[in-house]
Amino acid sequence: MTAVAHPWIGDIDLFLFGEGTHRRLWEVLGAHVRTVGGVGGVTFAVWAPNARAVRVVGDWNQWDGRVDPLAPVGVSGIWAGFVPGIGAGERYKLEVEGADGRLMLRADPMARAAEHPPANASIVTDTDYTWADDEWMEARAAQDVVKRPMRIFEVHLGSWRPGLGYREVAHQLADYVDDLGFTHVELLPVAEHPFTGSWGYQVTGYYAPTARYGSPDDFRYFVDHLHQRGIGVILDWVPAHFPKDDWALARFDGTALYEHADPRQGEHPDWGTLVFNYGRTEVKNFLVANARYWIEEFHIDGLRVDAVASMLYLDYSREPGQWVPNEFGGRENIAAIEFLKQMNTIVFAEHPGVMTIAEESTSWPMVSRPVDHGGLGFSHKWNMGWMHDTLAYFRNDPVHRKYHHRDLTFGLLYAFTENFVLPLSHDEVVHGKGSLLDKMPGDEWQKFANLRSLYGWMWAYPGAQLLFMGGELAQWGEWNLEAGVDWWALAGERHQGVQALVKALNHTTREWRALWERDHDPAGFRWLDADDAPHSIYGFLRWSADGRQVVACVANLTPVPREGYRLGLPWAGQWHCLLDTNATFFGGTGHGGTWATETDPIPWQGQPVSALVTLPPLSVVWFGANAP
Repeated sequence: MTAVAHPWIGDIDLFLFGEGTHRRLWEVLGAHVRTVGGVGGVTFAVWAPNARAVRVVGDWNQWDGRVDPLAPVGVSGIWAGFVPGIGAGERYKLEVEGADGRLMLRADPMARAAEHPPANASIVTDTDYTWADDEWMEARAAQDVVKRPMRIFEVHLGSWRPGLGYREVAHQLADYVDDLGFTHVELLPVAEHPFTGSWGYQVTGYYAPTARYGSPDDFRYFVDHLHQRGIGVILDWVPAHFPKDDWALARFDGTALYEHADPRQGEHPDWGTLVFNYGRTEVKNFLVANARYWIEEFHIDGLRVDAVASMLYLDYSREPGQWVPNEFGGRENIAAIEFLKQMNTIVFAEHPGVMTIAEESTSWPMVSRPVDHGGLGFSHKWNMGWMHDTLAYFRNDPVHRKYHHRDLTFGLLYAFTENFVLPLSHDEVVHGKGSLLDKMPGDEWQKFANLRSLYGWMWAYPGAQLLFMGGELAQWGEWNLEAGVDWWALAGERHQGVQALVKALNHTTREWRALWERDHDPAGFRWLDADDAPHSIYGFLRWSADGRQVVACVANLTPVPREGYRLGLPWAGQWHCLLDTNATFFGGTGHGGTWATETDPIPWQGQPVSALVTLPPLSVVWFGANAP
């Protein structure tokens, strides 16, 4: 049965693709079950402008490239054809005769399903999935993305509870996350990737959810179920680079098509991968449409864009002579910048309530500011500086912390320049870095106390919190892809205590809006004491949007309890101890801390009244009150 070209690709499709603005490219390119001329079958279309010939091969034609050739569609660079009598479930590849005369078997760049790795054929897929998350989607569209609570649980699906598929893990993960009080899960990339050990960050199938855990509809079920449980889903997205596998995107039509031809622009020296040519309209279209695809087809609530810094700078991780300046002689990647701006502009214009989050590790300005204000247009940015400084501080033995006091205060100088997410991510617990618990100094008691203090500090600090799986139960070992989470650790009372603390932090934060309403507004934060380096004590206030609710956070980051500590407060009355990381329920000693304290008419720390409190050792304590 010979493939023949058909005009399901209209002139407007070709025009939009040519200028790089086709918003729903996945509906035109790739493989689609269709009826053409009253005959059922599958249409195939692929962009390969420099190929001498393209043919589709699969099980139905015994992988014989002579049977089903595709035909060029005008001068668009697209090859297309219709194969009657086949349908969903068929395995296929594209036999591409490259510009160099080489014959190559390629996976379809626009395939919406693929074989389970290490097999790499594309699979024809169709969907009749019926969504049941209307309530979630309507509420999401009505929300301001930067003025809602966000506490993110980062997950690698394959190693959270190994052996579960999308549908099974949906129920177990939703139960777990809902109980702990997180508002969102963030998934390490689920787009198809050949090497499991890349954790999904070397993508070969940008439009295909990995077959490791099920079908595309199984992934739809996963997102749908979490939405019905009131949990958002953020997806790691990797437009910065792609691997060199010779059956995927690399030199797809025998030329540098998706990547730059010059290795100084087209290869990433750290990761052994290829860099997209963002200045090519069709490549930019491929990526922008891909962002929309995950949001529209899978109802994803946010894209966390990986390795943004590597995209912004032409000299990223390169020595002099290894990079090509832009047309103005600078190091900025102008094409990549324009791609990011276009992607963010389209996402926010067409999908209110969806987030885009930049993993950007430099001081590039206005990453999370609107494009029309001169920004890159992301809704949020990972605060890598906060992560680095905070972990560096907590690694210090408490006796030396007075010399590193500014590690915890410096971040407030820039905390409101972006809409920050505070990440304690997978990157901090791999490759010999040790687990979060193992980073803490001291004996076992002090390690747990320090970790609880870190979490108490982090949850009170301005910004949205992100914690990688395993951190909530204080596992000793760093993340092991093969072993998964150390669930056995929960046999220990101290581990149970840390898990209970994370749950309390999330639920208390939900109940006390002062801890999230002004996460990105300097008016919602005020230092009480930022300079008590000799005692390693810090104090600050968090204010609600209406100014009628306040939470006071006090950190004592030495093992010495502080009796009779005078705490400045904004109004008189009874202040309740909302949370004490040293409470016995969390595995602490229970020393100090009261459930309520009355104020004295003594001005202190710039506040009109104050109260005497006890600060337990290696602890963070929250006090809260509503205005009288």
